[in-house]
Amino acid sequence: MIRYSLVCEAGHEFETWFPSGSAYDDQKARGLLSCPVCDSRDVRKAIMAPSVATKSSLSAAAADPAPVEAAAQPVTLLSEKEQAFRAMLKAVREQVTKNADYVGTGFAEEARRMHHGEIEQRSIYGETSPVEARALIEEGIEVHPLPPAPDDRN
Repeated sequence: MIRYSLVCEAGHEFETWFPSGSAYDDQKARGLLSCPVCDSRDVRKAIMAPSVATKSSLSAAAADPAPVEAAAQPVTLLSEKEQAFRAMLKAVREQVTKNADYVGTGFAEEARRMHHGEIEQRSIYGETSPVEARALIEEGIEVHPLPPAPDDRN
């Protein structure tokens, strides 16, 4: 197993374990890597210092069993700030899905009908393409992307 420090295009840093160095390359090439904070697929290795065992560190580890016990504890890969951000994204998503009507792939059409007064205004969410979302904005229709749930890919 090998641990890599990774960073996304937005500068979010995180660590991930891979079975081998080639496993990272394979997952990167297949587009399977994404930032756990913003879901960006533009992820690369960050600069990291290698962990090199010396005689003194090996003898200290042998004399002190605490490092072995500490290694058995779960490791948090996200900082407290990143965990708080993910919790906020989850809360926003829950608030929208709880209080708005899901209109599926008919989102753009429904938003236009409301904008033109053809149907009553209400909170909606659904699915549309980036091109269609841009067209809505250009028409003066206010839309906002709903962030993906942080745990959708886990």
